[in-house]
Amino acid sequence: MKSFNAQIVLEVLQSNLSKDSDEFISLHEPLFAGNEWEYVKECLDTGWVSSVGKFVDRFENDLAKYTGVKRAIAVVNGTAALHICLKLIGIEIGDEVLIPTMTFVATANAVSYCGAIPHFVDIEEKTLGIDPHKLGNYLDSIAEIKPEGCWNRQTGRWIKAIIPVHTFGHPVDLDALEEICKHFKLTMIEDAAESLGSFYKGEHTGNRGRVSAVSFNGNKILTTGGGGAILTQDDTLANLAKHITTTAKLPHKWAFNHDQVGYNYRMPNLNAAVGCAQLEQLPELLIKKRKLANKYTEVFQEVEGLKFFIEPDFAQSNYWLNILLLDEDYAEQRDQLLELTNQNGIMTRPVWTSMHQLPMFKDFPRMDLSMAESLAARMINIPSSAKLSN
Repeated sequence: MKSFNAQIVLEVLQSNLSKDSDEFISLHEPLFAGNEWEYVKECLDTGWVSSVGKFVDRFENDLAKYTGVKRAIAVVNGTAALHICLKLIGIEIGDEVLIPTMTFVATANAVSYCGAIPHFVDIEEKTLGIDPHKLGNYLDSIAEIKPEGCWNRQTGRWIKAIIPVHTFGHPVDLDALEEICKHFKLTMIEDAAESLGSFYKGEHTGNRGRVSAVSFNGNKILTTGGGGAILTQDDTLANLAKHITTTAKLPHKWAFNHDQVGYNYRMPNLNAAVGCAQLEQLPELLIKKRKLANKYTEVFQEVEGLKFFIEPDFAQSNYWLNILLLDEDYAEQRDQLLELTNQNGIMTRPVWTSMHQLPMFKDFPRMDLSMAESLAARMINIPSSAKLSN
C-alpha cells in the first residue's frame, strides 16, 4: 500500500495512461470512429443542414428506442431541455424546485429561467445524488401537505418539483425519491444530462421522471457537438415539447402563425447526423468506459488515503467522468494534486462550485448541506475518455 501524496497519484496516472512526455491528456474527449463523416456529408450534399431533415427524426426515434421511453425530442442543448421540462410540468414564477447543490449550473439556471426558485438540498456519498432520507426529514420539518400541493411554511411558497441529478453518470436512488414525490405531491424531472447509458435497477435513467433531460455536449459520452433531448412517456407532453421548441409555429404551407410563446431550441440536422452515428457506437463506448473504470479501481486500491468512486450496487453507470475521493484527513492536499497533475499534462478538475456558494444563488432556500460541502472539498475528476481504455 502506498501512502497518499500528490506525487504518488501523479505517478499512478502517468504510468497507467501511458502518457508521452509532450502529450496533454484531456478530461474527456469525443471519439469519432463510425459513420459521422458519411452522415454529415449526406447533409451537406443534400442541403438539409438546418432544423429539418431525416437525421433529426431518426435520432429522436433511435434515442427513444435505446432509452426505453416512448418519445424523445431533440433540442439545441441540455440546458434548453431542462428549461422546457420545467415549462411542460407547469413551473411558474415564484414556485420552488428542489435541486441538489452539487450540480452543473445549468440545473439552477433552468429553474431561474422560469422565474422559479431553486431550493438546494443535500446529497449522499453512496450515489453523489440527492439523499432521500435526509430530504424526507427536512421536508417533514418545513412543509405542509395541502390538497393543492406542498406548501413551504418558512417561505410561503409552493414546492412544486424535484430534479434529481445523476451526477457524473451515477444513478440516484429513484425508488426512494419517488416515495418522496408521492408523499409530498412533487413532480419529478430527471436531470439525466450526464447519464446516457446508465441504468437504475435495469431501467435506463430518464424513465422515472414525468419528463427528463439529456445532454450531448462535446464532453459527454455521446456528442452531437451541442445538443440535448427531452424524454417522456407522455405523448401529449411530447407533442407540446416539439411544438414550443420549434417556435410554436402552426403547420401551414406558407403562413407564419404562432399560437403561444415558443423557443427556437431546434436541433439542426447536421448535429443529429453526428448523433445518429454516435448512438450506433454507444454500446462499444460503454464497454471502453467500464474497462477504464475497472483499471482505475484496480490501481488506486494500492494508494492509501483515497478511493476511486464506483457505481452504487443498484445501478450500472456509464462512468462518464471518473472520480477520486480523498479521505477527510487528506482534503487539504486536493488543490496541490490538481495543480501538480495539470502542470504535468494530465487534466484533472474539482467538482463544480456548489450552487448555494454562487453569488446569484446564495440567498435562496436550502437545507443543511454538510455532506455536499464535505464531498466537494475532497473530490477530483480524472481523465475519462473512452479512447484511454486502449
